[in-house]
Amino acid sequence: MNANKTITHTNGADTDAGDLMSRRTFAKVLFGGVGLCYAGAIGYPVYRYLASPIERSMEATKVSEVSLPDAAKLEPGAAMMFKFGAKPAMLIHHKDDTWSAMEAVCTHLACTVQYQAEENRIYCACHGGVYDIKTGAAVSGPPPKGLKAFNVKVQDGAVIVSKV
Repeated sequence: MNANKTITHTNGADTDAGDLMSRRTFAKVLFGGVGLCYAGAIGYPVYRYLASPIERSMEATKVSEVSLPDAAKLEPGAAMMFKFGAKPAMLIHHKDDTWSAMEAVCTHLACTVQYQAEENRIYCACHGGVYDIKTGAAVSGPPPKGLKAFNVKVQDGAVIVSKV
């Protein structure tokens, strides 16, 4: 007895049963593959969105000190922005030749704050929050607390900013 079965189509051609894929099987494989691609295209951005705060907080804890070699050339009464980990930070060289550094993220709604030398303040343009330029303490407006302050050292022609 012959183990291979032969199927004869209406057009008279013979085909092995193992080589034949039904339309239903083909449609299942095709739509299953398309569905997997679609799920991946939707799922990956959602995963990245949900995982990013965790990654940022892990990155922020890794950084404990930043060296700013060009900051020593900063004129008294001027400020510069820099990155401390994943967040923006601000270094201020005061007119009395002292230094202060703090996060440049408003504690109200996380807007980036700016140094206004002519007004002698740190200002959040989003909702009018004002911070003290020496300590980062909230002076007026809606911010519930002051800016996170950092330690500042001038050493070997560079300014070194570190966590408190």
